[in-house]
Amino acid sequence: MSLAPSSLTDKVTTFSLGAEIVAAAFLDATPAFAGAEGQVFLGVGGARAVTAHEGAVLCAVADGARLVTGGDDGRVVETHADGTTAELAAHKGRWIDRIASGPDGALAYSAGKTAFVIARGETKRFEAPSTVGGLAFAPKGLRLAIAHYGGATLWFPNAPSAKPELLGWKGSHLGVVFSPDGRFLVSTMQEPALHGWRVVDGAHMRMTGYPSRVKSFAFTADGKWLATSGSGEVVMWPFQSKDGPMGKAPTMLAPSASSRVLVVACHPKDPVIAAGYEDGMVLMARISDGAEILLRAPDADPVAAIGWHPAGGAVAYATRSGAAGVLAF
Repeated sequence: MSLAPSSLTDKVTTFSLGAEIVAAAFLDATPAFAGAEGQVFLGVGGARAVTAHEGAVLCAVADGARLVTGGDDGRVVETHADGTTAELAAHKGRWIDRIASGPDGALAYSAGKTAFVIARGETKRFEAPSTVGGLAFAPKGLRLAIAHYGGATLWFPNAPSAKPELLGWKGSHLGVVFSPDGRFLVSTMQEPALHGWRVVDGAHMRMTGYPSRVKSFAFTADGKWLATSGSGEVVMWPFQSKDGPMGKAPTMLAPSASSRVLVVACHPKDPVIAAGYEDGMVLMARISDGAEILLRAPDADPVAAIGWHPAGGAVAYATRSGAAGVLAF
């Protein structure tokens, strides 16, 4: 990290939510935080708390209008900015492990080896060969990537005659993401590595060299870079060419001499990333020149979640203990 990054800490509205946080997002202009014990906190200061689950929240995703959570109570629940909630699905005795939002309000979630897609009022299901590790919708069309042991399966829920396509690679695949143009699919591994495929022909891409497992990753809005956690800096893999990062070294942003990146979040429009660290620090960094802005100083409270406003005009973060902040530009 540079000796003295610019600071906007005095512009951040900080508050305590009093609970462990697993996700941060914006619902229209309202910041929303999913608590690990089933509550969703709405508004600056978490002024409104609603109970979405009777038990732990295991996964969460936001699409700008709603925050959808899955819990160990077997329920999938959407929460809106006004505090209203609705149950979208219930599977008694099962855990909702993974969740993803898609085009036109589509939603995917998983329980064990079963992936479900809710689209236009209908629910479709797919049995994966092993426990679902991650879910991601392609940017166009209703196509879902399902990560599992041995690779990822591409599935068209609305085309029962289309055979699911396996993109294979040995090992346990967890989180998964499409590039914004749909040309590449990348998964995190149980080992400290990423694996990618070029969707058109299944060509493989190995991204290794991490000191720890990658738990957070996201493409920039223009699709040129994949930002990842798992190291003492944000590791940025180049995806500008038809071969993606193959044969190319990653770029490093926002290095820390004493901590490790836990969370990355890409600005929805501009080449800017926000990163949260194990020591509680939150930084914004500009990709073009590496310029850094400090949003939260280190204090040994690990950052758990970062979310951008869908238009990019604000960012919210929360730590594991529930210390939160919102910065509006």
